[in-house]
Amino acid sequence: MNKFYEVTKMYLSHFFLSIENYMLPCYTKKLWGFDCPGCGLQRAVVFLLKGDFLSAFEMYPAIYTILPLLVLLLLDGFSRVKINSLLIVSLTIASVALILGNYILKFI
Repeated sequence: MNKFYEVTKMYLSHFFLSIENYMLPCYTKKLWGFDCPGCGLQRAVVFLLKGDFLSAFEMYPAIYTILPLLVLLLLDGFSRVKINSLLIVSLTIASVALILGNYILKFI
């Protein structure tokens, strides 16, 4: 069991360290030359996986509302646990506000 744990740990650490090699390009930026509202999300997730929480926030501030929202939506949809819809709506509004605010600030 200890050998399995070590091998799994090795593969996961390799995956998390090399995840940057598998990020998707932004086609909006490639085609039209400007960032889309989702630009920075993948890099923010990579920063989170590496434990760099401040850089993740600087890259994409909505990461801290989107991830809990996704977890709550998955729990609400695939388990018997029912989540208060006010919480889901509040996180959705906060996520959209952060995404749009960040997007507008990029152009100022």
